[in-house]
Amino acid sequence: MMQDIGIFFALAGGLLSFFSPCVFPLLPAYITHLTGGKIENSMIHVNRKKLYMRSIGFIVGFSIIFIALGASASFIGKILMNYRLVIMQAAGILIIIFGLQMAGLLKFKLLMKEKKIQSKHHSKSMFGSVLLGMAFASGWSPCVGLALSSILLLASSSDTLSQGIFLLGAYSLGMAIPFFVITIVVSYSLKTMKKINKHLSKLSFVNGIIMVMLGFLVLSGQMQKISAWLSSFTLFLF
Repeated sequence: MMQDIGIFFALAGGLLSFFSPCVFPLLPAYITHLTGGKIENSMIHVNRKKLYMRSIGFIVGFSIIFIALGASASFIGKILMNYRLVIMQAAGILIIIFGLQMAGLLKFKLLMKEKKIQSKHHSKSMFGSVLLGMAFASGWSPCVGLALSSILLLASSSDTLSQGIFLLGAYSLGMAIPFFVITIVVSYSLKTMKKINKHLSKLSFVNGIIMVMLGFLVLSGQMQKISAWLSSFTLFLF
């Protein structure tokens, strides 16, 4: 029942996670790491066909990990179905805390710790790009971790396993679309990145507010009511 509106929040969470101060500025480094290209005169010198194919591999890699996490969260949630109300209330509270942290209104040091997995070698194949994407997803930065954890908490309180998979699929898509688009843009010029960098703190605040809204919906039980209303409206139209 929470699937429709939950997917919207998951998609928005993935989109804004990509533009977080912990991820977006690192994009040129990821691109050169994927392809072995060089940055000179505000340009990334790289074979564009290789860049696009490796970017797709990278996207596939992080999507595999995120979706697997979503499936796991849903599976655990189903096992604990008898405690569903408690899980939803706890999830709502945690999502609110994570949202306030992302918005910069809270500053818990524990939630600001960064975990990274780095490779010393450039990706030399499509398969290597997939592995690098999986490594990125496994060692996300704190900004992505907060948004992702919020969506995972939502997945753990979902009705079915497929809903959890759809939620994290939407989150992955939210990150994948801007990643691929910006990859194409910066392959021609890095000026666009410099312009966007100026607004990253505002985007992080927006991301946090969206997560706080999601948390209150889950905590109050309004998530199900809104989804039920949307489902009824959809049935009425079709």
